[in-house]
Amino acid sequence: MASGSYEASRQARLFGRQRPFHAILGGGKVADILMWRNKKLSASILVGLSTIWFLLEVVEFHFITLLCYFLIFNLLFFFLWYNTARFITWSPPCIYEVGISESTWRYLFKRFNWFMKTLCEISTGKDLKLLFMTITGLWILSAIGTCFTALNLLYIISLCMMTLPVMYEQYECEVTYLASKGNRDLNRLFRKLDSKFLSKIPRLSLQ
Repeated sequence: MASGSYEASRQARLFGRQRPFHAILGGGKVADILMWRNKKLSASILVGLSTIWFLLEVVEFHFITLLCYFLIFNLLFFFLWYNTARFITWSPPCIYEVGISESTWRYLFKRFNWFMKTLCEISTGKDLKLLFMTITGLWILSAIGTCFTALNLLYIISLCMMTLPVMYEQYECEVTYLASKGNRDLNRLFRKLDSKFLSKIPRLSLQ
């Protein structure tokens, strides 16, 4: 029976999705980074995040101190590059191209707005199961937050974002099988809670 469920999971996709996971993440540069399509850029970002975490958490640099050192290093680096490029046949840096693209900011604001709208939709209580799961997840996250500093928690989340999507893509069948099995157990638990408690909660009819 278990082998049959596993074979079925090879044909199905997690949460019944139809699009590739890369497309669900946006299909742009952010998705390329998270899915390691550009290995050099993804590795550089991961190394940079790990270095910042190490300097702030292990070496115990203050954030302002580290930021000032970073800016000093960049000033000296671009100064040397700009003034020595003429002697070593390098093209000088184009300072007007330095910055974050507007498309990246639009993507981030779009995701933030989607997150806020989703929370408001969940809070209406139209789907009690989803509301219960969201509250439970936030409660678990708050409990985890008491065990870590904000910096450690942000680093762990960033580390998960840089590793879990690409690992899921490689082991999609196994993850789908385990997720479907866990979802069945969760549905069984929710039906018990619904029959004993949630179904007895009076609801207001909105006209």
